Amino acid sequence: MILLDTHTVYWFLTEDERLPESVKKRIEQDKEVYISIVSFWEMAIKNSIGKLELPAPVSVMIALCENMRFQILPISANHLERIKNLPKIHGDPFDRLLICQAQEENMTFLTKDENIPKYDVTTAWD
Repeated sequence: MILLDTHTVYWFLTEDERLPESVKKRIEQDKEVYISIVSFWEMAIKNSIGKLELPAPVSVMIALCENMRFQILPISANHLERIKNLPKIHGDPFDRLLICQAQEENMTFLTKDENIPKYDVTTAWD
């Protein structure tokens, strides 16, 4: 089971060349790919303040991911409970919640962010 970081989802959907081919293949071949609703929330916020151009409305992006058989991971109470014990290594609230989700669900977190492997979470990039 893999959980995609927000930039990973965005780069995959926009076919961005910053996404390594090995990561793209892993996403395409893994049978259990999860995208957190947190990532769509982050993209919507960044779009609303002019920091990110979206290829389509968020609702369309979610439907596209579901059509690709990616699972949308909701936020649970257990995910939120983990935040109180998460070390203060990373200040980004979206990343902190994604880390908690990956931990709680025992998922490999596909991220390029070099701060995230400092947490007790399995990560991969190449």
